[in-house]
Amino acid sequence: MAVRKPRLGPDDWTAAALTAIGEQGLAGVAVEPLAARLGTTKGSFYWHFANRDALLEAALSSWDETYTDAILRTVDAEPDPAARLRALFVAVTASARAPVEVHLHAAADHPAVAPAMRRAVARRTAYIAAQLTALGFNQAEADRRALFAYATYLGHIQLVVRIPEAVPQGPALEAYLGTVLAALLEQPAAGQTGTGSGSTSGTAAGSTPDRPSSEASSSNR
Repeated sequence: MAVRKPRLGPDDWTAAALTAIGEQGLAGVAVEPLAARLGTTKGSFYWHFANRDALLEAALSSWDETYTDAILRTVDAEPDPAARLRALFVAVTASARAPVEVHLHAAADHPAVAPAMRRAVARRTAYIAAQLTALGFNQAEADRRALFAYATYLGHIQLVVRIPEAVPQGPALEAYLGTVLAALLEQPAAGQTGTGSGSTSGTAAGSTPDRPSSEASSSNR
């Protein structure tokens, strides 16, 4: 007696669509190839989705939850803003996430992708900026540094996908992330505006947890 295959649900289709996006971009979201990948027929697809656009919308919603909301919930459990930023960089630089991110950013001007991408980028940069303001940077400086961090992330994932041999691994990757975070959290030099008080005294916005603010200030003179 033949074993009956379990019925596929919408999550199976959206997961397959995201995998296809990571491999081929939006062109990979096509009903027949996805059905073949899942070992089913187009009838299963139309049981759950009206058309390809509906599947793409569901895939983007799943991407937003998995690649943004779930990560931010996880890193938010870290005890302090500097630890959250480090955990965030470690999470988002995981190579398995890079292909989908690269292809979706490349399609950011597509009418179906643009709204979801704008929301995701705004939420991600706002989260980074919030951690920086908690560390003492004023809002304008925090926003600039959040944009710097996001641009660095985009460059990193492009290398992961296009020139993987250029990306350090193991301890070298840890050291690289440390350098990126040090640049992000560096206290403004004397005379520059960056902290909420406009002063380099007191709690240093750019100090890492194991570096006293007075030491950070003197290193920038």
